[in-house]
Amino acid sequence: MKKRALFSVSDKTGVCGFARRAAALGYEIISTGGTQKTLEEAGVPVVNVSEVTGFPECLDGRLKTLHPAIHGGILAVRGSRDHMAQMELLNIELIDIVVINLYPFKQTILREGVRLDEAIENIDIGGPALIRSAAKNWPDVVVAVDPSDYEGILEQLENGGVPRERRFELARKVFEHTAHYDALIADYLRRQTGAGYPETLTVTYEKVQDLRYGENPHQTAAFYREVGSPQGSLVRAEHLHGKEMSFCNINDAAAAAALIKEFDCPCVVAVKHATPCGVGLGGTLTEAYRKAYDADPVSIYGGIVALNRVCEADTAEALSETPLDIILAPGYTDEALELLTCKKNTRILLLEGICEPVPEDALDFKKVSGGLLVQSADRAASGPAALKAVTKREPAPEELDALGLAWCVCKHVKSNAIVLARDGMTVGIGPGQTNRVTAAEIAIRYAGGRARGSVMASDAFFPFPDCVEAAGKAGITAIIQPGGSIRDQASVEAADRLGIAMVFTGERHFKH
Repeated sequence: MKKRALFSVSDKTGVCGFARRAAALGYEIISTGGTQKTLEEAGVPVVNVSEVTGFPECLDGRLKTLHPAIHGGILAVRGSRDHMAQMELLNIELIDIVVINLYPFKQTILREGVRLDEAIENIDIGGPALIRSAAKNWPDVVVAVDPSDYEGILEQLENGGVPRERRFELARKVFEHTAHYDALIADYLRRQTGAGYPETLTVTYEKVQDLRYGENPHQTAAFYREVGSPQGSLVRAEHLHGKEMSFCNINDAAAAAALIKEFDCPCVVAVKHATPCGVGLGGTLTEAYRKAYDADPVSIYGGIVALNRVCEADTAEALSETPLDIILAPGYTDEALELLTCKKNTRILLLEGICEPVPEDALDFKKVSGGLLVQSADRAASGPAALKAVTKREPAPEELDALGLAWCVCKHVKSNAIVLARDGMTVGIGPGQTNRVTAAEIAIRYAGGRARGSVMASDAFFPFPDCVEAAGKAGITAIIQPGGSIRDQASVEAADRLGIAMVFTGERHFKH
């Protein structure tokens, strides 16, 4: 019985070698348009699909393989007498190998300025139908959608045939491939229409790497990237030096990269366990780092540091004084890299777009047992014009600067969150407590004597004036909070009594 293989690929990688070796094994090679031309130029004998179907390609190539002579040859179950009798009656020959990859829809939509009609024209119709047919009939048909599989398939064909378990694995890859392809199309079209949250949500990501383990050694893990990930997202970082990134490294570095976006002036962010432990602003990056370090010299040890300027030699010297797990910056001078790479255990990451803002259409996902929470990203940032002074005393200019810093940092601290700041740096951070006054007490304890003269930020309103009372006792001079509690007046009155200036933002920043 004649053996036949169908080839129709957009990515021509390895296709000539595959077809040539398949022909040497006695397979008749069937192909379409561009793939046929490539194979013929390589000296591979090819039969055009139109010769098989008796019907010409038409509609600018949109219609080529959607024909019973093709799909019947793929879908027929070889062990079914009824199927084989129908094939003989209809004069349809079997197709044993299907090698297909799809129109480059992803590459098209990632091009800057691509038009909707260009994207639509790169939606493949016949290709998905062919590989789904072949995958459905996996016991009888070998299907390949990934050029990296070609060599292994050929070796097995040349040594007696592709085993059943391998055919099943190839079929599984097909449905992953088409699911990814269709999810990209659906997401792209949703973005064009500005539609809200769909009734059914399918998301797709591409694997970057398997990780050694997850948060703990007994957990397995992998890292995936979003197709078309925005500038400044951690997945775009280049690993210049140091050990492989772990699950916790990636999570922590992403938190640092998210926070550094909040600031325009030279800034350094230190993070530990995905929580800010020190943030410094300065006239230079080195000054900013000194402040971030001084904010919490204990927690920064073995932590993650993000910079929003190119790292130069003087900053690198300062960074080298403390063991750090990760340094993340938009660039490094040669001198800085020479200094930093002396630390073999420090991972050096380059992220050129680290200061790029979060896109307006960015979504935030939180997995819960049996479901998924989806929301728009928290892009809000209250500027001075949005602040409402609610106490008799308004903040002084230097207090306003400190309040702005504390508020931006508070947005990135787990709730309940309290942040103290002064002189262009955080001095106390109280993260993730089950009540707000305990978060305040932790932040004040971290600040120590530096609490006096600092300002306080709270990610949500004060349900009671206890945090204000604690602030007054510590010598804190100003407070920024969302407001909105039915007991706001009690907090305002306490602030007035203690001489504390208080402003409301009108927006909260829960982070769970």
